[in-house]
Amino acid sequence: MAALPVPTDQSAQPAGQPAGEPVGESAAQPQPLATSLSPAATSVASYLSGAFYTYITRSGDTLPALAGRFDVEAAQIQASQPLSSAELMGQKFLPIGLALTIPNTLIDLTPEIPLLPDSEIVYSPAAASFNLEVYVSQAGGFLSTYQETVDGETLSGADIIQRVADELSVNPRLLVAFLEYRSGWVFGQPRNPADLSQPIGFLIPDRNGLYQEMMIVATQINVAYYGWRQGMFTSLTYGDGSTARLNPLLNPGSVAVQHLLAMFYRPAYWQNAVYGAEGFPAVYAQLFGDPWARAVEPLLPSDLAQPALELPYLAGEPWALTAGPHNAWNAGTPRGALDFSPITGQPKCQVSRAWATAAAPGLVVRSAYNAVALDLDGDGLEQTGWVLVYFHLAGVERSSAPLRVALDDRLGHPSCEGGRATGTHVHLARKYNGEWLAADGPAPFVLSGWQAVAGELNYAGSLVRLGDTVKANPGGETGSTIIRAAP
Repeated sequence: MAALPVPTDQSAQPAGQPAGEPVGESAAQPQPLATSLSPAATSVASYLSGAFYTYITRSGDTLPALAGRFDVEAAQIQASQPLSSAELMGQKFLPIGLALTIPNTLIDLTPEIPLLPDSEIVYSPAAASFNLEVYVSQAGGFLSTYQETVDGETLSGADIIQRVADELSVNPRLLVAFLEYRSGWVFGQPRNPADLSQPIGFLIPDRNGLYQEMMIVATQINVAYYGWRQGMFTSLTYGDGSTARLNPLLNPGSVAVQHLLAMFYRPAYWQNAVYGAEGFPAVYAQLFGDPWARAVEPLLPSDLAQPALELPYLAGEPWALTAGPHNAWNAGTPRGALDFSPITGQPKCQVSRAWATAAAPGLVVRSAYNAVALDLDGDGLEQTGWVLVYFHLAGVERSSAPLRVALDDRLGHPSCEGGRATGTHVHLARKYNGEWLAADGPAPFVLSGWQAVAGELNYAGSLVRLGDTVKANPGGETGSTIIRAAP
């Protein structure tokens, strides 16, 4: 593989960390661009030997998710030490390094060779100091001069990738590397100058331009990453429509890479795209060095616990829970968000006179495109520790960034601005080390003592506290009202 003129990566090892509603995305199959890949000489199939397999647990593992990956019942998995009821039900992460004995029932699997650590997939501490704008400028390719109008604003190529990385919490290194792999835009010129609207090659009608294509890339990364994390996304679909069972030994980051490349290639070509000398992981390492050397482990500690949070509005005000656990950002992200609407009697979708407030003290590190990111550890980095993301805050009087705030400080007015919205509300979600968290999961979403409980469907659910239940209702009818008590 010819060496690329790699610019200086401005990153350093993250200090203190060891070496709209947002629009849903289509899962349409892309069309492959012309590539120099040859079919692999060997089969992509892999097998686990023996009747049972000893699996050593990793960061973020839960028993129900492992049952889904190995295609067994949770009761069939035997642990080397007793598990608590919370661990058995998936309400708590499994201890890292725990030996599990799992029946081996799977055949014809994708290879188990890891591709990228999880911290290279999400916008994690591993990328906190990566300067995307400088990197793109130094690369000097077509991307460095590219411009596109997005939502009425002219953005540079680097601005577009940064926006996608921020909003979907996907590592910008990964987005840059995949763009280079598919189009050559980062270091060179477009391979097809006659058509600049489809640099990745998804060829989805009405999804033209760099922004739309990078949104699809990031969404598909999240579909596989979080789906595997939850034990629900367990098979690949290749570019020719054939399928393969994902190897249960893979980490979520490697699954995301396998899935993204499978969208473009038939199995034999996919093998080289994933594991060949000129495949995507090889290009990634050439651009950014050894990804395993800067891996952040554990990304999710097994004893992860949410800090104390209050409801995102002032005590005594009547608000409604208008949506239970639903996608933290867009399709592919876990059901990590809750929606709250102020009860003011104002017309539907009018900017509310009420204020969404800081649910905890922290530092506003991002305020753009109707979103506010509140860093709770105050280090000024959205990629580290606990972060709250507020969405659908009106442009008028929205908090600036950076800005240090106390509990209950005003952040902005709920509205319908940003993405898709059917009524004035604020959307609230959480991240830890850049990873979106499910509201009803091992680190449950708790606000003023009210704990989120997911319903069967997206947006359904409730908040419960001391035997009381407030049920989500998009119309804000009786039963969904929740008034925060005074301290």
